[in-house]
Amino acid sequence: MRLFYTAGACSLAPHIVLQEIGKDFKLVNVSFKNHQTEDGQDFLKINPKGQVPFLITDEGLHLSEGAIISQYLAEIMQNTDLLPAFGDLKRYKVLEWMNYISSELHKSYAPFFQKGFDEASKDIFREKLLKQYAWVDQQFADSENVLGQGFTIADIYLFVVTRWASFINLDLSHLKALQRFMHRMQQHPSVQKAMKNEGII
Repeated sequence: MRLFYTAGACSLAPHIVLQEIGKDFKLVNVSFKNHQTEDGQDFLKINPKGQVPFLITDEGLHLSEGAIISQYLAEIMQNTDLLPAFGDLKRYKVLEWMNYISSELHKSYAPFFQKGFDEASKDIFREKLLKQYAWVDQQFADSENVLGQGFTIADIYLFVVTRWASFINLDLSHLKALQRFMHRMQQHPSVQKAMKNEGII
């Protein structure tokens, strides 16, 4: 199994999941600048979308989109802590969070990593993110994470995306419940191992 990644990008989420499930895999670094893999391959020939994460399984399955990769990995290992089983109502809360993070939070960061957006436009997205994170903070007021406790694929995805706030000068320090969540996640062994592997701690 191979996971194509770029350090600190959204590919960090399935990387953490892989560490958590303990499955053997190989990391392949991809350069954002020239779409070359660390061993000199043209990444666009491997994944025409040109985006990480990208997973190639031992069976030959090719998967893109981080949220789906994380879900797939949790399901093949039947890890019901990361993603509750079919029929468990908690499963749909995790998937609800996965969709919110993907379509709202992750999407709101996009202008900061693309060319053509001026500062005025970026300020609009900063305000949007602040409102979105205020809502997240409210959900965590009496809860450790998305299900109250535990360590799910949604917690991992939220942690990875929220790390980007510092890169765009978005101050979230006033959101105390969110800050507690980030601190707890940072200390998790699988998070630590993945971040060390990517050279970001």
